[in-house]
Amino acid sequence: MPQPNFTKAEFLQRLKRTRDTMVDAEIELLIVSDPSNMNWLTGYDGWSFYTHQAVIVTLQDEPIWWGRGMDALGAKLTVYMDHDNIVGYPDHYVQSSECHPMQTLAEVLKDRGWDRLRTGVEMDNYYFSASAWETLKVELPNAFFRDATGLVNWQRAIKSETEIEYMRRAARIVEAMHARIVELAEPGMRKNDLVAEIYRTSIKGADGHWGDYPAIVPMAPSGMDATAPHLTWDDQPLKQGESTFFEIAGAHRRYQCPQSRTLFLGDVPKKYLEAEKAVLEAVDAGLEKAKPGNFCEDIAIAFFDTLEKHGFRKDSRTGYAIGVSYPPDWGERTMSFRRGDKSVLKPGMTFHFMPALWLDDGGLEITEPILITESGSECLCNTPRELVVK
Repeated sequence: MPQPNFTKAEFLQRLKRTRDTMVDAEIELLIVSDPSNMNWLTGYDGWSFYTHQAVIVTLQDEPIWWGRGMDALGAKLTVYMDHDNIVGYPDHYVQSSECHPMQTLAEVLKDRGWDRLRTGVEMDNYYFSASAWETLKVELPNAFFRDATGLVNWQRAIKSETEIEYMRRAARIVEAMHARIVELAEPGMRKNDLVAEIYRTSIKGADGHWGDYPAIVPMAPSGMDATAPHLTWDDQPLKQGESTFFEIAGAHRRYQCPQSRTLFLGDVPKKYLEAEKAVLEAVDAGLEKAKPGNFCEDIAIAFFDTLEKHGFRKDSRTGYAIGVSYPPDWGERTMSFRRGDKSVLKPGMTFHFMPALWLDDGGLEITEPILITESGSECLCNTPRELVVK
């Protein structure tokens, strides 16, 4: 039998934090459809988020896992709850044009007398569709619905010691991935061959700990493609005189540790060296502000102000919270390093400090996953913070 990633006591602490917040929000029943939140609350771990599923949280009873019938078997192997609280729906509801799985969720709530409660749903969520929302409203006409987007996400902000240990293991993995890139990359190597080695290294793991799948695929654009974020790879060869940034993550037990580095093959143009200097000084300025009691925006302002002194400007956020996650995103979708975000930094919070620059003929990404400590911050990775030149 698989070993749980956390003790039952830790799951119960998470449940209490969630329930306390539900009370404050005047929510009596919470429908959690974000798989990251489902995992954090119950331990459930399966690639089943392409179908409708949820964890149901009330103010007293044990949570209920609800999902596709065949995936209920996986729930029995991964969640901490009693098997009586695992409910699967018939397969004819899956991707049907005639019925919807939310009809069965409504029946679960009706059977338990929970169909007239103040009910929270994660409205702005990748996994909760418009048809799911419309079906719930029709099937539960007496429920009082409230938007609970982010309610569980915010409870995940401060990591436990076990969560931090998993992220440290993921950090060792992404270090190994970057080292493999530096070892193998050379002019003429096909990009897909290099990405294959990145994947191999990520899954093989590091320091005896296995690698999980990252929530985002490797970003590895070169040349003009690197002037834009979020492009992946192709079969084109690496070229002399081009930059390639690698935005990748190590993952362990679903905990993500993203880190980016940039490779330049050949003689580096002056503007890249100037951009590297500006980014590194701005990162140092931001890290000086990464301490308990400061705001997220303090890191952003220190970074942006230093960057602009060197003649560079970044018009997007420069970091976000990270932790347990599933595709399509390794962020927690709560705090961001940007002006106006006055979220207070606290020990145990983890972020991807993401000071990327996209220039007119390439990109420069030198990023750091960080942990807020009692006295400041800690970079989780030991990858050299520099533009890699070969």
